[in-house]
Amino acid sequence: MLEKVETLDLTKVIDEFEEMTRNAEEIQRQTLVDILEKNKSTFYLQRCGLNGSTDIDDFKAMVPLVTDHELEPYIKRIVEGDKSPILTAQPVPAISLSSGTSQGRPKFIPFTDELMENTLQLFRTAFAFRNRDFPIGYGKALQFIFSSKQYISEGGVPVGTATTNLYRNPKFKAGLQSIRSICCSPDEVIFSPDVHQALYCHLLCGILCRDEVQYVFAAFAHSLVHAFRTFEHVWEDIVADIREGVLSSRITVPSVRAAMSKLLRPNPELAELIRTKCMNLSNWYGLIPELFPNAKYLYGIMTGSMEPYVNKLRHYAGGLPLISHDYGSSEGWIGANVTPRLPPEEAVFAVVPNFGYFEFIPIAETEEALPKPVGLTEVKVGEEYEILFTNYAGMYRYRLGDVVKVMGFYNKTPQLKFICRKNLILSINIDKNTERDLQVSVEAAAKRLSEEKLEVLDFSSQVDVSSEPGHYVIYWEISGVPAMDALQECCNILDRSFLDAGYVGSRKSQNIGPLELRIVGKGTFKKVQEHYLGLGTSAGQFKMPRCVKHINIKVLQILSENVDYRFFSTAFDF
Repeated sequence: MLEKVETLDLTKVIDEFEEMTRNAEEIQRQTLVDILEKNKSTFYLQRCGLNGSTDIDDFKAMVPLVTDHELEPYIKRIVEGDKSPILTAQPVPAISLSSGTSQGRPKFIPFTDELMENTLQLFRTAFAFRNRDFPIGYGKALQFIFSSKQYISEGGVPVGTATTNLYRNPKFKAGLQSIRSICCSPDEVIFSPDVHQALYCHLLCGILCRDEVQYVFAAFAHSLVHAFRTFEHVWEDIVADIREGVLSSRITVPSVRAAMSKLLRPNPELAELIRTKCMNLSNWYGLIPELFPNAKYLYGIMTGSMEPYVNKLRHYAGGLPLISHDYGSSEGWIGANVTPRLPPEEAVFAVVPNFGYFEFIPIAETEEALPKPVGLTEVKVGEEYEILFTNYAGMYRYRLGDVVKVMGFYNKTPQLKFICRKNLILSINIDKNTERDLQVSVEAAAKRLSEEKLEVLDFSSQVDVSSEPGHYVIYWEISGVPAMDALQECCNILDRSFLDAGYVGSRKSQNIGPLELRIVGKGTFKKVQEHYLGLGTSAGQFKMPRCVKHINIKVLQILSENVDYRFFSTAFDF
């Protein structure tokens, strides 16, 4: 059991962040020098020719820009048990696995003690600013967090998802307690091998602690929406559990049953209260504040690929504020949300200068000649950049693949808005449509669907070049069956809403064929999620792939086998 936890001085945390961001340029220089000094003996930096130099100009001249493909052989050596100083001077204690949804395959990423410290620093900083605007007392948080199993590689290195490595670190729980975020659920639920049983128990624990819940959290907006969609279907079982004080037979994991049984006592009064609230809600609007009357906000990543879930989350949240979680990746954290009052659509993130050394590649029309990267304090407001990241875990001048826009500065550090993943592009001819372009198209067509009192539950896409000319395929799972003419209109709107000049020109010249809308059966995207979970992806880390590549054969198979209706666009009159 944890002993006394230090109370966090929130004013001090904010003051420290203010001081750091006022001196962002100097902090950046010190951070790079520290990284290079600590790791000067590594095989990688020696091979680059640095020979122990900590000079910034030498670093930029000798260390190449890389992606995960270039670093993969070095990380593979670590996974296989090579404890020599390959990327870092100190042995890497664990390896993180990315979800694999962006590129169709998971990546191995070093997870070090410094990354753990960065995480705790970020949580403290973000909470301090969040609590200044939305004060909470000492209570509990309903946290939909899930930890998949770590496994030990043949080389003896623990391997797990980034969230698993985080949740299993002994510093994690102490860090949460210091910022008043005691989870409603016992550890046995968080570490349950069955995520469906864990989700049910998270919901049940939340109800049991309903008056103590200060906020509701999941890593991603998708997870929050999924949780309360699940509640719609299981609430009667939860009410029965509470009334009788006996856990549902659906929970079969012995450790979870034992832990939950300690929490359950017959409580007919609470059961009747929850039953009445559920019966009286109109289409589940405002479900969350009805269940948790003292909750102040919802918290999770709501930008990028999570934006499509924001409207549904607002439906469940009623009037509760939605606060976007901070900006990071499997490779490490980048920025903190220090302006939590901004809605998710406007969320920006202040880069934390001591998390790593940051460079930014200006986004150009063509990559024939890659623009010269600029430093953290050299970026320009209104411009878009790709992030280069150098951190303490051996990622040197790593192309993160994220495109961001500089919206302003917090003191001397830039505030970034996430735009899209650079590599998620629908392209056949000279067209280049990003994940954001796809999202805009889906949102435009979904407005037509809403006239039928229906919604898009989830979506994905692919480029189909199996016949000439190739064309875009959009997969929709929707909440019911509208008139066929409405779906044909949606298909046309999808096609017209891709405004990239290369796409429009290629459609008009018939170098790209009519867009195809495929309506898949209920539960199809759940099958996609189950596929990734079966590969070891954590439920708390899962992101639906918005563009399915040809190498992802199993996902394409799941989508194709569940198509109920197909429509081809007639939007362009030839």
